[in-house]
Amino acid sequence: MTAEPHLDFALDTYECIVLYPGAAGRALPAETVQRLQAEHAEHMQALQQRGIILVSGAVDGKARQPDPPLGFGLARTGSVDDVRTVMEADPAVQAGLYRVDVMTFLCPAGSLEFPLVRTES
Repeated sequence: MTAEPHLDFALDTYECIVLYPGAAGRALPAETVQRLQAEHAEHMQALQQRGIILVSGAVDGKARQPDPPLGFGLARTGSVDDVRTVMEADPAVQAGLYRVDVMTFLCPAGSLEFPLVRTES
């Protein structure tokens, strides 16, 4: 594993979530895909409301083949494993419609804002 770079500025650390097509996706009936997509959207919204996911959305991956990313998100829990666990609980991931990868994302401190995230006051 590569250590964090030595820089003269601070870094913020996030968990980067990338969704890809799952192995079962093409074999699932259209009505099952629609149901799983709705359940996925509900799962992601619930994670955002709980403050786990900061931002998430779809990616137009048509230009990348054969395995284009379908979605992207950022979390800030301090644990790639914790985020992977909640993402693997997504009904669409469990059914094989999507597969998920979670990795660490570093950027200059203060460079990202999430105005839709509720903060406790």
